[in-house]
Amino acid sequence: MQALAQDTQPSPPPSAYADGLRTELRALWRNILLKRAPHVASWAEAKPLPPIPTGQAAIPYLQALSIWFQLLRIIDENADVRNRRQIETQKGAQAVEGGFAEVLSDLNLSVGETEKLAGSLMTGPTLTAHPTEAKRVTVLEIHRRIYRILVSLEAQRWTPIERSTLLNDLEGEIDLLWMTGELRLSRPSLRDEIEWGLQFFRDAIFDAVQQVIDRFDHACLQVLGQTLNVTPNVRFHSWIGGDRDGNPKVTSEMTKLALQRGRETAIDLYCQALDKAAQKLSISALILPLPEPHGERLQAIINRAPKNDRNSNEPFRQALNAIRQRLTSAGYQHVSQFECDLDALDEALCAVNAEILSRRHIRPLRRAATVFGLRTTTLDIRQNSTVTTSVLAEIWSAFEPAPKYGTPEWSTRLRTELADQNLQYPQRDVLSDQAQELLALLALMHAVRTGPDPKAVGPFILSMTRSADDILGVYLLARYAGFGSETLDISVVPLFETIGDLRNASAILLDVLDVPLARRSLKSDGNVIEVMLGYSDSGKDGGYFCSTWELDRAQRRIVTALASQGFSAAFFHGRGGSVSRGGAPTGRAIAAQPSGTIARRLRVTEQGEVVSAKYANRGTAAAHLELLLSSTLRHTASHTKTPDRPEFDDAQDALSELSQMAYVSLLQTPGFLEYFQQASPVEELARLKIGSRPARRFGAASLDDLRAIPWVFAWSQNRHLITGWYGFGAAMVNFRKFRGARGDEVLRDMFRQSRLFRLAVDEMEKSLYQTNMTIAAKYSELVCDANTRQRILQAVTSEYCKACDAVKFLNGGQIIGQRFPRLCERVERKRDELARIHTLQVDLLRQTRSEQQAGTVPVALLQSMNAISAGLGWTG
Repeated sequence: MQALAQDTQPSPPPSAYADGLRTELRALWRNILLKRAPHVASWAEAKPLPPIPTGQAAIPYLQALSIWFQLLRIIDENADVRNRRQIETQKGAQAVEGGFAEVLSDLNLSVGETEKLAGSLMTGPTLTAHPTEAKRVTVLEIHRRIYRILVSLEAQRWTPIERSTLLNDLEGEIDLLWMTGELRLSRPSLRDEIEWGLQFFRDAIFDAVQQVIDRFDHACLQVLGQTLNVTPNVRFHSWIGGDRDGNPKVTSEMTKLALQRGRETAIDLYCQALDKAAQKLSISALILPLPEPHGERLQAIINRAPKNDRNSNEPFRQALNAIRQRLTSAGYQHVSQFECDLDALDEALCAVNAEILSRRHIRPLRRAATVFGLRTTTLDIRQNSTVTTSVLAEIWSAFEPAPKYGTPEWSTRLRTELADQNLQYPQRDVLSDQAQELLALLALMHAVRTGPDPKAVGPFILSMTRSADDILGVYLLARYAGFGSETLDISVVPLFETIGDLRNASAILLDVLDVPLARRSLKSDGNVIEVMLGYSDSGKDGGYFCSTWELDRAQRRIVTALASQGFSAAFFHGRGGSVSRGGAPTGRAIAAQPSGTIARRLRVTEQGEVVSAKYANRGTAAAHLELLLSSTLRHTASHTKTPDRPEFDDAQDALSELSQMAYVSLLQTPGFLEYFQQASPVEELARLKIGSRPARRFGAASLDDLRAIPWVFAWSQNRHLITGWYGFGAAMVNFRKFRGARGDEVLRDMFRQSRLFRLAVDEMEKSLYQTNMTIAAKYSELVCDANTRQRILQAVTSEYCKACDAVKFLNGGQIIGQRFPRLCERVERKRDELARIHTLQVDLLRQTRSEQQAGTVPVALLQSMNAISAGLGWTG
């Protein structure tokens, strides 16, 4: 069979393809500037690039650069997906790094082993509305349309006129970006954020999941010679509408709204799929009668809906329409009933030898029902331990004086009431609004757990878990809310965030298991205890390297401790987008986890701008989900435990401690808080309306209560980036000084052989490459006190030099960043423009602060924050 012409034409290398796109889009971008801001067009073509005018005159320049940075990111995304497809086309699926075919080929498992493993695998991407997405939803939709036009332009079949039409459409979208404006004029409401999260399912995720499952089937057929009866499981979670940690806008009523909109979105997507299937499955019973019992099963489905004489001889169409009516009228009491009806359709099609039609129209829908249920996502609930303990103290005080939290008396009363079969319940109407709200939330969780889709609500995630009493307190509050007394159908997931809490985590969990009610409840959940690990706050607390190592150690200790009690751990990784908050290449990050810590189950947060980067478009979403699933499969299937290297653990223990000492020493330097507040836009960025949640948990103006996101955001804006490397240089200097030649040998061995150490060093090197001490020095000039300015900047500069030397010692003396050419290309492409924006931002900060107009931040300053975020590729 002759191949189609467009398939036989040679494709340009990825770099050449991306270069061509950049040239074309740069011309279209310039056309818009000539039309909307001719003076900016002239400025953008000047070599070298002149400074940006200051004040309000800067607005069109910042708008132009921000749009260009956005276009560069979309081009890179399109080029990456295209490159992946080309590799598969030219070299086969097994050549796609991180794909199912490559992993299955490498593992070399039998059919039975693969089936057992894949069927038990569970990954849970969790979408959060953390305020790190600086772009409006409207802008994201324009980005998506631009991406889709680029995909269309990949085809070779267009005539010159057709291609010109597509380029005109592209220019129109860029013009729309200019006319729309990217700054939010008001802070997004929680309703806005709920719809923002669900839009990714409507646009990409729903279809991407089908594509990923198909790729797994094809990989099994190619590598194993047959498809399997199971596929890896993916279950999407969300915090949007459930995360009330420090966000007073998230009430039980808003949680109900999030659950309702999740259900409505799932049903809308199913109805669209059912309508498409009904359009196609025009099988006439007069031509092809259905054998029994399949005909009876379809008739039973049809009979449950109001009588409809349309398509009377087409049972598949009638059944599909009946299923649709039942869905939209809330006729399914449980998601399993919906799945059962889809199974009946599948089996009926197979009975008339039409399996190919079922594979195309019914099985994807059936698989979607398994993944999305009647909910779209599982909504997690999150609250801070300070709130739960405060409410518990208030409830106790209604009966008698409450003991003080943290005392033996508190622990004794807590355990006594948990064991009390005749627990005295509080009178809710005399409680504070906070207490009533928390009990209403727990009652809502209980109601959902007994509803048509119990998985619509997920665990209760307890932020800042400090002790077993914090976890047990939630169990007792659940009892007050009506969860019963023998076993509680609620999963309380501790979130260990600080370095101290990570170190105490295993002991805390063992203390919880000593309480009979807690132990019974956890056993009823399959003896699996979910534990969440906080990358952001541990990094803010102890510095990047210390956090990385303590997270690794905590996992190993937790696994060992729980195994001693007959339980296993399922880890939930609270990673952000930037290196400072745990961001790292997905495959490498999973591979670097300790042996035995990914036992078939893995959850990870997808936060803010990471969601749009990974899930805005179907091709990118499918590639990311396949990588997430295949990496989890590879880690779980690894039979050989990583050999223990005590000298590696000892070295990383020492480096972690030394690194933390250096990092904490900086934070405790006199004047550090003033330096941070004055040498960065941390106070002003609170005016950047990028999320419904406040920048501080409880309103206190201290580093302790400042969220990790603005902490990282601020250090990124001023290009210090200390959150991604500070402390490692001093640690290496001291380690090498005291360990000598043998220590150097261990360090080099770790760099070559330890996945975790290598990943940490690589990510620090990337952060160091993007740090710019010349720009950082300009921001330091904003610090009023000269002594403070010199002391802190000198400490940062000195540590930066030590960190660079440390990395070069490990990487064989290569220039910082040289090992990551793609990163270098992307950074260098925007270096001059970013430098001009940073200079402008310093001037705007100085001007704004000198004018002392309380509560006002110029649009140009806000726009500079957006532009820098777009240029760097992250906010927090």
